[in-house]
Amino acid sequence: MSQIRHHLRHVGGAVLTTLAALLVFLELVMPDQITRLPPGNFWLNALVRIPIEAIVAVAVLLALPGRGRRVLATLLGLTLGLLTIVKIVDMGFFAVLAREFDPVLDWVLFIDGYHFLEDSIGKFGAFGVAAGAILLSAAILTSTAFSVRRLSRVLAERARPTRHATFALASAWVILAMLGVQIVGGVPVAAQAAAELARDTALKVPQDIADKKAFEREVQIDAFRNLPDTQLLTALRGKDVIIGFVESYGRDAVANPEFNSTVLDQLKTDDAKLKSAGFGARTGFLTSSTSGGGSWLAHATFLSGLWIDNQQRYRSLVNSDRLTLTRAFKRAGFRTVGVEPGVTYAWPEGQFYGYDQVYDVHALDYHGPMLSWSTMPDQYAMRQLQKFEYGRTSRGPLMAEVTLTSSHTPWAPLPQTLPWDQLGDGSVYGPIIKQAEGAGAIWKDNHRVREAYATSIAYSLDTLVSYVQKYADDKLVMILLGDHQPNSIVVGQNASKDVPISIVAKDPKVFDRIKGWGWTDGLTPAPGAPVWPMNEFRDRFLTAYGPDGQPH
Repeated sequence: MSQIRHHLRHVGGAVLTTLAALLVFLELVMPDQITRLPPGNFWLNALVRIPIEAIVAVAVLLALPGRGRRVLATLLGLTLGLLTIVKIVDMGFFAVLAREFDPVLDWVLFIDGYHFLEDSIGKFGAFGVAAGAILLSAAILTSTAFSVRRLSRVLAERARPTRHATFALASAWVILAMLGVQIVGGVPVAAQAAAELARDTALKVPQDIADKKAFEREVQIDAFRNLPDTQLLTALRGKDVIIGFVESYGRDAVANPEFNSTVLDQLKTDDAKLKSAGFGARTGFLTSSTSGGGSWLAHATFLSGLWIDNQQRYRSLVNSDRLTLTRAFKRAGFRTVGVEPGVTYAWPEGQFYGYDQVYDVHALDYHGPMLSWSTMPDQYAMRQLQKFEYGRTSRGPLMAEVTLTSSHTPWAPLPQTLPWDQLGDGSVYGPIIKQAEGAGAIWKDNHRVREAYATSIAYSLDTLVSYVQKYADDKLVMILLGDHQPNSIVVGQNASKDVPISIVAKDPKVFDRIKGWGWTDGLTPAPGAPVWPMNEFRDRFLTAYGPDGQPH
């Protein structure tokens, strides 16, 4: 009986050791992007890789006495576990935002992600996902630390053959690295993924500190800062200007043949609507500072004329006195308002931007159902702009910035375009949304997700153009643009960050001011239309519509 128990312990120990070695090995060679996983047979490709981190760790551990070896093994295990968690988080960030996770600046995004889950799957579902993520992180840390400790003890018990094997593997790694030997997909056999990730993560702190100092200098450089109010936007005096940000309206919406037909057809129809109302349009591209999400970063970049691609820059910006495009209109004598249906909490940034009035979700007085993340249909938000501001009979020049949210992920359920006089308090959307397909059904099929995305963009664009057709007078100038591309499930991992931008007007003098821009006639941008970084638009716009085309 004792022999059986001894045999079972021996077998159990061997199984645990094998599982520990497999876990540590896979954590070492695992990439931080799903697209970097070796194609074909992952297990076969992974098993022919030699991680340098394991070779160095074994060599150091063998050189230490028992207690020191156990302490170092624990620390190495916890470090590897943390790096594995960072890799998993990176996979999510690359899938949604097309970039890696910044461990210094990106913690606030987890709060936004949690709110998105609450809106998508309910409070209990969001809590379950968050709890699962915490438990998984704890399990990774614990199991990795245990695995490294066990492996260090087993290898120390076989020190002589371990040293020989370590020397042989180290020699092989050096030769393979020098020769650049790769497996299928360009993945090097001489692996150092964990070391590279550790280095890059550690470098984030000094890089972010340096970027903060650089931004503090950038925010002070402004050719328009001291321009007299009488010299701002002189060519738009007597006009009304509406800036409409269309959520996730990216270049792929008009350029990707997999799903762009819906959007292109809508733009063609909308061009005809504008023409029937006496309006025209000019269109180009801007390169957004973000992709897949982080709309506030794009809004800040567009309105401030500074490149805002992380939360640290955003916080520094809104605590500065930077002249935003909104504030420039205010100084030029316009009433400035923001229609922000996505703002559900206090929003002190409105004061920084220079709004006289912000209409958040509560002020817009919507009594219909939510559309997943979107709090209300775009058409309703635009109708409230008409009701509260643009349609007032006695008012001065107006500048309104409107954030349209119906094309926000997950693009379901989608609203329908209704007659403008039937919107009421929004309760009319109740039966419509109840009958529409929800995100759960759409997201089972990637093709249907792309179709839903395109349909939502078409709806948002048509909402703006229909508003012009229904309500605009000769003085209206509308700027409509995307904030960023949608996430990678729609556009893939290698899409550009370009977004279309159009200026719509009835007065030909508005277009005379931008003849030199080379933008396409109409709402559909030509493939070769000019592309500017989004932060350049503020200065180009203020220059074009200034008194003499030159900042002072």
